[in-house]
This record gives sequence, C-alpha cells and structure tokens, in this order.
Amino acid sequence: MRRLLFTAAAATAAALALSSCGTTEPAADDAKKNARSLTLTDGTGTKVKLDGPAKKVVGTEWNAVESLISLGVDPTGVSDVKGYQTWDTAAPLKNDPKDVGTRGEPSMDTIASLKPDLIVATTDLPAAAVKQMREIAPVLNLRPADAADPIGQMTENLDLLARATGTTDRAAKLKKDFDAKLAEGKKKLAAAGHGGAKYAFADGYVTGNQTSIRPYTDGSLVGAVNKKLGLENDWTVKGDKAYGLGATDVEGLTKLDEDVHFAYIGNDGDKSSNPFTGVLKKDKVWTSLPFVKKDNVHRLPDGIWMFGGTESMSRYVDSVVEALKK
Repeated sequence: MRRLLFTAAAATAAALALSSCGTTEPAADDAKKNARSLTLTDGTGTKVKLDGPAKKVVGTEWNAVESLISLGVDPTGVSDVKGYQTWDTAAPLKNDPKDVGTRGEPSMDTIASLKPDLIVATTDLPAAAVKQMREIAPVLNLRPADAADPIGQMTENLDLLARATGTTDRAAKLKKDFDAKLAEGKKKLAAAGHGGAKYAFADGYVTGNQTSIRPYTDGSLVGAVNKKLGLENDWTVKGDKAYGLGATDVEGLTKLDEDVHFAYIGNDGDKSSNPFTGVLKKDKVWTSLPFVKKDNVHRLPDGIWMFGGTESMSRYVDSVVEALKK
C-alpha cells in the first residue's frame, strides 16, 4: 500500500513539475489529435487509420476523383489530369492538381512529393502498387465497381470518402438529389411514352482496322441507372463481374431488337472512341440495322464518365431523357 501511495504521489509531483515548466501542451495536442482520429474499413477489408479528416488527398482513379470533387474536396494529386478533364466534365476540377501519372501506373515519387494525408486507390491497381503507396500515406483501396449492385457500390464509395474527409452531410445531399433525379427521369420518360422502352447503351473504339463495341449490361452502372429509369436493357450478352461490360462487334448488333433505342458515348478528344460517327458510317452491316435506318441512334454528350459518381450519372439521366423525347 505504501508503494502505491508513493507512486501516486510521485506521479502527481511529476505532473506539477511538468506543468510549471510549460510542457503539457504536447500532451494536450495529442489528446486532441486522438479525439479526431478515425479508423475506416476500405473495399478490401483493410483497416485504415487517419489522424483526422483528410485535407490533402490524392486520387488515382477518376471515379474517386469525381466523388471527392462532388464532396467539395479539391484533390491535391490526380492521375492523368488531361484525361479526366476530357472524359469527366460533370464534376470539373476547380483547382490545379498535380498530375501523378497514369491511372494504371501512378508515380510513387510524385505522390510522395505531395505529402498527402490520404491516397485513394482502387482494386484495379496491382497490390504491389498499393503496398508502395501505404509506405507514403494511408490508402483507401476502393472496389471501383460491382455488377451485383452497381449503384450500391457507387454510393458506398461515396460514403467512405465522405467519412474520410469529414463531408458526410454533403454525401447525404448528393444521394438524396440523385434519387430524386432518377425518379424525375423515370416520370418524364413514362410521360413521353418511353416507359419500358427497349434500350441498348454501348461505347466503342477503333484499334487499327478493328472496331470493338462494349455493351453495358444490367450489371454496369449505366445499365443499373437505365433500369431505374424504367428502360428495358436489350443486350443479351454477359458482362464481367465488376463493371458489367460485355464484348461484341458490329455483327453482334444484329441481335438487337429492331425497335431498340441505341445510345452511346464517345469523345471528340479521343478519335478512336467514335466508331459510330466514323468508320461505321460506311459499314454495310451498320447502315442496314433497323434502328439505324429508323434514326433511333443517340449520341449522348461528351464528358459523361460512364464509371463515375452521382454527378455523372445525374447528367446521364438528363441526357437520356432529352435524347428519347426528341
């Protein structure tokens, strides 16, 4: 008992001595820091600890970058800045972030030079690259897509980024507005006589002399949005387990219903992405398709990122409604 009392007394004396020397501030700062710290679980099940809401954030994939901007967080670093500005104009960059390399191979040296509070990556990156990033800063490794629940995965990532950046109120508003946009779009399409209309969305690209077309099945984010709008997906091909994307060629388009509305997105900034207004104009299979002859082909506006967040998908809804009402 005497030992315990002595220890307590000694501790008290030591605390008083430290107080008199003005050395208690670091301890107070640590307590404040710990109070603000948070632990998140990313898309791989990894626990990620942050000292507080992240302010300096690097995004290695455009869907994450779009969500950050939508949440009011200007990213410090972005993979392929020019590519983002070309393909995703629904949530434009408001600052001048450092380009940290390509989405598939970001520069570790460039990321490290930015001294970020947080790096947002996706499971599309090799595990070895993510491991290197974790030596620089905490990393949230997101699942970029899930064909089993595309919209759910999109909003789950949005919520995770919101918790990491202290913007949960903003995330709640984005989700509420998006739900309202879906309901409004469905109502407008039904009023225009397009409720249950057969619809097929794709993108395409030209490599050399070969034209490839990617169908967006119900498992894609765009496909899930189409379903919410009351449209019937006319694709019969199977999509992959993550993005819900299929693969076909011009001949494969002959399997679509003759009354289908065919829609696509290309980009004038990437000429290889526009086969439907390019090489296919002289293709006999393409020009013989019933929906082409009926002028039921709709090019949606550039800059809607088909794998983006609530902003891109809201703009997509508006563009579909506008295209089908014409």
